[in-house]
Amino acid sequence: MNIALIGYGKMGKTIERIAIARGHQVTHIYDSNRPFLAEDMCTADVAIEFTTPELVLGHISKALTMQLPIVVGTTGWNEHLSEVSQWVCAQSGSLLHASNFSLGVHIFQKICAQLAQVLSNFDTYTLRLDETHHIQKLDAPSGTAITLAESIIAQHSSLTHWELNNGEGLSTLPIFAHRVPDVPGTHTLTAQSSIDTISLTHTAHNREGFALGAVLAAEYLHGLVDRYLMLTCMDQRPTGLDFHSVGLQKIGVRSGRPKHTPVEIKHAGGLCPSVGHP
Repeated sequence: MNIALIGYGKMGKTIERIAIARGHQVTHIYDSNRPFLAEDMCTADVAIEFTTPELVLGHISKALTMQLPIVVGTTGWNEHLSEVSQWVCAQSGSLLHASNFSLGVHIFQKICAQLAQVLSNFDTYTLRLDETHHIQKLDAPSGTAITLAESIIAQHSSLTHWELNNGEGLSTLPIFAHRVPDVPGTHTLTAQSSIDTISLTHTAHNREGFALGAVLAAEYLHGLVDRYLMLTCMDQRPTGLDFHSVGLQKIGVRSGRPKHTPVEIKHAGGLCPSVGHP
């Protein structure tokens, strides 16, 4: 498989190394010296994008115009998901994105949701999320923290929304964002009462897990027969990073539906059940 890397920082270089080790070729590298937006064509089989919130929408649009399947790991553009799904439908394109491609984070997400469900019965505990990343990360809170918060809120009867750096209100789940040097990513859910504290923490020791997940996502996207779709990783069974068995949302599939009418198919019990024609 020929891969185009859009973004060639620390993450891009890690993805390159893992992709080559898995037998793929990195045939195109785009960065500030060779901007992807300046290209007229890209002959790679699939692109993997890790850049910034300011650039990602332009990269997605360009890839769709080129009919280049794209895996997106950049976060901070959730408010544009509806618009992007329309782009995917209009271009009959392919996009797979996630707030985090790490298997450990997806396991952590499930554990946090289960704790939230249990604590719904105990109003003596208040919950908060803390996320810590390197100072180069521009969006706050992290996309992973937002995904975790949404999972927690869905399972806790008293929580209705999250707020950044604000812990006021019984219905609010506060997310506190911290930026310090050389931290790949740490997320902590804390449940505190007057008599004790319960903490769950996921700490990424390096970028390997994120990079491997992105390469596996590219392999999955490249292997699809029907590529007119938009996939969103939601959660995952702890059985390995297999995109045929982890849970996905699928938007805009061909099967007689109007081209510009996106559909969502949510699957229970895992991040990505197999994706084919519904």
